[in-house]
Amino acid sequence: MIPAKFDYKPASSTEEAIALLTEYGDEAKIIAGGHSLLPLMKLRLANPEVLIDIGGINDLSFIEDKGDHIAVGALTRHRLVEQSDLLKQHIPLLAHTAGHVGDPQVRNRGTIGGSLCHGDPASDLPAVVLATRATLLITGPNGERKVEADDFFTDFWETAVAEDELLMEIQFPKFTGQEWSFQKFNRRAQDWAIVGCALQHSDNPGIGMINMGTTPVRASAAEAALKSGETNSDVAGLADDGLSPPSDIHGQEDYRRHLSKVLLGRALDNS
Repeated sequence: MIPAKFDYKPASSTEEAIALLTEYGDEAKIIAGGHSLLPLMKLRLANPEVLIDIGGINDLSFIEDKGDHIAVGALTRHRLVEQSDLLKQHIPLLAHTAGHVGDPQVRNRGTIGGSLCHGDPASDLPAVVLATRATLLITGPNGERKVEADDFFTDFWETAVAEDELLMEIQFPKFTGQEWSFQKFNRRAQDWAIVGCALQHSDNPGIGMINMGTTPVRASAAEAALKSGETNSDVAGLADDGLSPPSDIHGQEDYRRHLSKVLLGRALDNS
């Protein structure tokens, strides 16, 4: 399978990338690691006329302690997130989950920002962003703005990042010493999750669900039950409450509803 013809435009800075996005508009797509976009291009499900390569913008690859939060650059590769001692100390849920993305080849090329901007409800990292209630920093020709995780994923494969904007960094609150768990069910290690969940304990616990809707979603009813002190069994029973899991060749809706309760139960029992 071969993508349709496109022009290639490498950008050496954020400013240059935004200028190119402004110039080409909806004809252009951003590429960094390429593990989300290129498969779609090969299937002709995405046919950009221009590819803007931001993979060489080194300023967007970082993991920094900002006092009350950890800032992770959008172009930080999954492998660096997985190996970060800073994240293992303060947000171990993120470091652990990054180690379960795809396979070693994907983790060494794919970026956290690319995974989030793809907005796939079957991806692992969006669930962590929701569970930790992260904040996403976006920039464009009109300046910078911050978007909360709950407002970032807007539709199937769509996010709050506009056509002329870039995701710059993700700001994660610290959860030093707090319990957490990540659970997912898939056929093979590198496959998309049929269902999964990310659980972050805190005074305001977060539960992000994988493949339980048309966008990455949180289990709000289960979160409220956990916060109010309900039993693990009762909390797990609310894993699918208010959610609309898909039916496809990998699993029907009722199967995913059952799995969500089983996996959240495991997450609660293991944290």
